[in-house]
Amino acid sequence: MSSTPFIAVEGPIGVGKTSLAKAIAEHYNFQLLKEIVEENPFLGKFYDNIDEWSFQTEMFFLCNRYKQLEEIQGQYLSKQIPVVSDYHIFKNRIFAGRTLKDGNLHKYMQCFDILTEDMPVPNVIIYLNASLDTLLHRVRKRGRFIEQNMEPAYLEQLAEDYETFMTAFKKQHPEIPVLSFNGDELDFVAYEADKEKIFSLIDATLKKGEVAR
Repeated sequence: MSSTPFIAVEGPIGVGKTSLAKAIAEHYNFQLLKEIVEENPFLGKFYDNIDEWSFQTEMFFLCNRYKQLEEIQGQYLSKQIPVVSDYHIFKNRIFAGRTLKDGNLHKYMQCFDILTEDMPVPNVIIYLNASLDTLLHRVRKRGRFIEQNMEPAYLEQLAEDYETFMTAFKKQHPEIPVLSFNGDELDFVAYEADKEKIFSLIDATLKKGEVAR
């Protein structure tokens, strides 16, 4: 794993990943990597009919995230330029596992394993979670048109899937520190003290791991 900081912010839809990643990029002067969301031509159809459009949606995200990470590796991490991302490509496993049927999931995972075999791995992960009420409030507040038909049950299940995945991830990858924050208790957008608390833990984690800054 590289000593150059590569921080990935993860969590379910609406939890505040992009807002926190932007704040980290500004505070530490890191390069910001934002996931492609609204550019996905299948996403609106996906929220209308998950079964019909899940494979196309997930494949679009996989290919675009692969391309982004490939560029980040070549343009920044390989030159010791720190990066913070509002996602990591492992999230594709969470979404695909929830939305794809057995046959398509098998095909998808074959593609995933090939594409991610030598992708850069974050050396710090920040995991944000929150209750369904908080997630729904933030999704509605940001007002993305393509998310307006999202079923609350889908979002609730997704949050549970994240919890399950992250619990397993921490056991499988003890070498990668995971900083977890509850979005019901912290509001780093509204309160500077909450943001500083997160920065303080990032500082300690980077120092402990002797990650260069």
